Amino acid sequence: MSAFVAIVRRDLTLALRRKNEVITSVFFFVVVAALFPLGIGPEMNTLRLVAPGILWIGALLASMLSLGRMFAADFADGTLEQMALSPNSLTMLVAAKILAHWLLSGLPLVLLAPVLGLQFDLSANALWILTLSLLLGTPILSLIGAIGAALTLGVRGGDVLLSLLVLPLYVPALVFGAGAVQAELSGLGASAHLSILAAMALVAAVFSPWASAAALRIALES
Repeated sequence: MSAFVAIVRRDLTLALRRKNEVITSVFFFVVVAALFPLGIGPEMNTLRLVAPGILWIGALLASMLSLGRMFAADFADGTLEQMALSPNSLTMLVAAKILAHWLLSGLPLVLLAPVLGLQFDLSANALWILTLSLLLGTPILSLIGAIGAALTLGVRGGDVLLSLLVLPLYVPALVFGAGAVQAELSGLGASAHLSILAAMALVAAVFSPWASAAALRIALES
């Protein structure tokens, strides 16, 4: 666990020294959420209808901006190879990097979502469900994205290939995340959607670090 905490602390420290990488994702999310109401118009019923999808798509795209950098710097300077040769489990170290990625690119979006949801005239309950769905769903984005980032590490045109790999896998999280808010707005209740999101997050948390570590070993051997 000391190695796990050390990797998380290291990635957070490095990110704070390069604040523009964190700010870029947050700024992108804010801009997407702010521009859509201007393009759609002031009709509140329409805004409430499209708000869950807009905010979730914004969060999805914002989290993708930093996926390519999750392992790239460590791969370039040899740190990743040292991690693979260390006595600590590479799977555990990869899990620490995924957690650090979520803390930097997912958690800020979760905290900003209720504020941005106010401009769509969402109720307090809908804002709560939106926040909860993002809290359960954004880790899925980081976990799945880590597999794609590991598979495309060192590949020419890796950013484009990464998008092609992970976007189809993001669709279930997007559907159930936005669907939870829509179900709450329609009075059906969001518990079923949130339960599915939680199950998806649990499955991804179990398999993603292992799959990412296996892909990283292949990238280091090639």
